Amino acid sequence: MTHMTNPLKQKSALGSFFNPSIKLALLPVIAVSSVFTLSACQQKTDYNNLSGETMGTSYHISYQLPKGVDEADIQAAIDKRLQDINDSMSTYQADSTISKFNQLGKDTPIAIDADFSHVLETSRQVYKLSSGAFDPTVMPLIETWGFGSTMTVERLQSPPTALEIAQAKALVDFDSVIQKDESIYKTKDGIGLDFSAVAKGYGVDVIADVLKNNYQIHNYMVEIGGEVSTAGVNAQQQPWQIAIDAPIEGSTVSERQTVAVIRQPINNGANMALATSGNYRNSVVFDGKHYSHTIDPTTGEPIVGGAPSVTVAADTVALADAWATALTAMPYEKALATAKQHDIAALFVILAKGVAAGSVADGVDDWQVVQTPAMERLRADKKS
Repeated sequence: MTHMTNPLKQKSALGSFFNPSIKLALLPVIAVSSVFTLSACQQKTDYNNLSGETMGTSYHISYQLPKGVDEADIQAAIDKRLQDINDSMSTYQADSTISKFNQLGKDTPIAIDADFSHVLETSRQVYKLSSGAFDPTVMPLIETWGFGSTMTVERLQSPPTALEIAQAKALVDFDSVIQKDESIYKTKDGIGLDFSAVAKGYGVDVIADVLKNNYQIHNYMVEIGGEVSTAGVNAQQQPWQIAIDAPIEGSTVSERQTVAVIRQPINNGANMALATSGNYRNSVVFDGKHYSHTIDPTTGEPIVGGAPSVTVAADTVALADAWATALTAMPYEKALATAKQHDIAALFVILAKGVAAGSVADGVDDWQVVQTPAMERLRADKKS
């Protein structure tokens, strides 16, 4: 398959949802975000591959085409569902439901669709269990700190004042977003939602559902912007495998170094839903401390001492996506404890013992993989 270059997809505590500047790459079979490489070269003729643009990034799909099914029909069904999600939750689309909600004043309800409701429910679940580390109303803090696609030392040299942070935090309040039946409203002016850290994962779930439920496809891989769902086997009739790369700053496609592999469960009917969040591209060292561009909504400040890369497996990719972001928005020790507490299958890639923070880590030996018990169980049949 074709090789492309790949600027890393990054997230803030919520990142830029549907930002057209965010791209990813295709490798054999696919390399996605900071960490994923799916194995399945030399596709057989009965496996089809689809790719396209959505949500400001790319999607890549590989699946076993059933007999008597038109690929064009599958493509049309996928495109329609992706457009449904954009119409509902794209902050870059002025007439989307979420954009309209963000422009409303308090106590003004707006009807939401089933997709919006599902993502809101997933967000609420992770928001509560993470004690607010995942918060889809965090954008005012990100804007206050000036963290977009990049982060500079200059911002830390002249950080927002305590008053500016407090003013932004006053507009970070997920509890003020109220759902009643099939509508939502806000109890405070200035509150806005951004589903950057969950909607791409939800899009993967939706496409997987189209393949499974509409066309009875049971062998597939779906990826959007680094979030992945797999089921069954690849074109070589082997379980899909996802390789996790060392979070080496400035690494290219040809320089990726694998630190761990997660394998598709071989149980009949099982699927695997994975998401990864990483800080190592958009981060700086200032006054001897390593700062990421991820904002902790609970403190209003950038994370110090967070894990460079966190991979989460969950029942759905949307849930994995949200949890990967939540764990990235915590200091590493707190994130590990939280993941263990809630029995989350999480894999952290951190600096190896003896490697000083801020030093150049450019090899596999400079990194250490730490897994929760739930992730260990998931990878029990994989030695790497």
